[in-house]
Amino acid sequence: MTLTIRRTTFADVPAARRLGAEAFGVPSTPQPDPTPESWPSANTRPWVAVDDEGGADELVAALGVRRFTSWFHGVPVPTAGFAGVTVAAERRGSGVLRRLFDAALDEARARGEVVSTLYPSAAGIYRHLGYEVVGSFDDVRIPMSALAAVRAPHGVRTRRATAADVPAVRRTYDAWASAQNGPLTRAEKPFVMEADELVGPDAGYTGVSLAVTGAGDDERLVGFVSWSRGSGYDRQSALEVDDLVALTPDAARALWRLLGSFSAVVGEVRLATSGGWAGADVSRLVLPDHAERTSSRPYMLRLLDVPGALGAARLAPVDARVPFAVVDPATPDLEGAWTLVVDGGAVRVEADHRATPGDRPTFTSAGLAQSYAGAQSCANLRLAGHLTGPADHDATWDALWGGRQVHVRDYF
Repeated sequence: MTLTIRRTTFADVPAARRLGAEAFGVPSTPQPDPTPESWPSANTRPWVAVDDEGGADELVAALGVRRFTSWFHGVPVPTAGFAGVTVAAERRGSGVLRRLFDAALDEARARGEVVSTLYPSAAGIYRHLGYEVVGSFDDVRIPMSALAAVRAPHGVRTRRATAADVPAVRRTYDAWASAQNGPLTRAEKPFVMEADELVGPDAGYTGVSLAVTGAGDDERLVGFVSWSRGSGYDRQSALEVDDLVALTPDAARALWRLLGSFSAVVGEVRLATSGGWAGADVSRLVLPDHAERTSSRPYMLRLLDVPGALGAARLAPVDARVPFAVVDPATPDLEGAWTLVVDGGAVRVEADHRATPGDRPTFTSAGLAQSYAGAQSCANLRLAGHLTGPADHDATWDALWGGRQVHVRDYF
């Protein structure tokens, strides 16, 4: 096999789509054929692997890389999001996928993207490429009976959003997202919160409802929920919710009670949220009854630039010096030894060329990803074999990188 790894051209699109249908199934509603003007989709860099032995030019693998920014440790972090990864059945296990990823990751690194994320169909495939599960995107079904006893909020009312409210909706999302690890900033298409997609006659939702305090010039937005009514009017029907973001407990109660008002015509709320792997969605903590059914899609993270990712963080206003290293045959691009220097919360990562094997805490790629995301403690990483070496700095490292849960709201 003579393999060529390259960026996808428009001429590759039919073959790439056929390969995608093999992996992910044929959609019940076929997608319209793209045009040269509409392809590739926004912020997407498509890649293919082509077997050109004997002039066959057979497309044997494909993927797309989307450039996002994600919130980690209080800052927007340039992110390479991988999607649509597929390999022809006859070529699986041949090393094609690693070569394709290596090329795409090299380009991402050159573009300044310091972390990479993806939703895996099978996590084990991507663990071999340095990724690890740090969170999940969850589909949560909450029966209306769980909303019936939500107590009335104090000082918060709800109203329907208009186009004039969209900037405040974006600010509310940013206030929530910037306090988490993982959510997209929604600064890049296709996840920008556009007014015509949220409200109005061509919106993608039945409604966006707001939780507000005060009135007139003193009105303040403290939460919002975007919902779609769906079909049917019996207990088998569901109210579909894409976003429920609340900045106060009473805002959460007000929004849940609004959704609960549909109990006469729907049987449950179907909520897109996160936390099945890494802790509960905070808006669900105000529910008196946590009866639910949850299905989860794991979310995986890999660092591309250790000093770039860690050095951008805004940590607790403390001073610390912690030596550390990364050693992992699966990710030679990440291997090295450094000293993490925290000065009043500002971070820098200094290369340490005097390090010797075993003289400092040493992470695998997976261990560093989980620690950076706040998904696992040093103690647990040691139990899993993702952290070795002296444990003297474990408590300090945990204090620096813990405290923010992993939450995601956008599936790609």
